[in-house]
Amino acid sequence: MIKVKHTNDEKRGSFEAFMNGTHAGLMTYTWAGEDRFIIDHTEVDEAYNGKGVGKEMLYAAVDFARKNGKSIIPLCPFAKATFQKEEDIQDVLVNKV
Repeated sequence: MIKVKHTNDEKRGSFEAFMNGTHAGLMTYTWAGEDRFIIDHTEVDEAYNGKGVGKEMLYAAVDFARKNGKSIIPLCPFAKATFQKEEDIQDVLVNKV
């Protein structure tokens, strides 16, 4: 099971994934004003590649955006590609990808 921990301050934040208590990945973002944030980096530890870790972190970011009325700008290649494939999460995009 993947658990995602969210950290946020006034300028930046992150979604950190853990699998069975072990660090599995990190997604970082930077605030772009009060209502949107830029996902700028996603990394998944090699041992967890292909296990949905990146997607879980992205879904946590989407959930955060929806609950707080925020929009996402996906500059990270992983986030951008996932948004292009998954129409059900595109509602939080600043501009359609």
